[in-house]
Amino acid sequence: MANLSIAASSSFTCVPSSTTSAFHGIRISHLCPYRKPSASYVRATYSPSPTVVMMAKREEELKEIRTKSTEQLNEEIVDLKGELFMLRLQRSARNEYKPSEFRRMHKRVARMLTVKREREIEEGIGKRLSRKLDRKWKKSIVPRPPPSLKKLQEEEAAAEAKKSA
Repeated sequence: MANLSIAASSSFTCVPSSTTSAFHGIRISHLCPYRKPSASYVRATYSPSPTVVMMAKREEELKEIRTKSTEQLNEEIVDLKGELFMLRLQRSARNEYKPSEFRRMHKRVARMLTVKREREIEEGIGKRLSRKLDRKWKKSIVPRPPPSLKKLQEEEAAAEAKKSA
């Protein structure tokens, strides 16, 4: 039986061994260096098709965002931030919600803010002035219920009208 002493400076990598032995899965790097996987293995495991579909969808969404005016972008940003607030309330109240909506809305808001900043750069507005204008815009926002809450209130009002009629 062979004795194995481990020094503190030696490094180990967990790579399946190609040779048969009683001790599977660990190689001592200075005795048996790690080999990179072959190019054919990398090509076989990587499938670019889902990425291409996502890129096309994102480009389509960016085209849609770029067609909107700055005022429309600002309105939609406020609405989406209100929706995010409603989602956070649902999560804290332990109501049913879709966790994927957080990421989707955050990304949509980020894309809109990016397009907004691109327009500012085209106009020659610097970073400092942009932040000053952004603070001014945020202070001017009038709090209002998000569209989903408005829709819910309208549905409840319609149900009340049916009950009373």
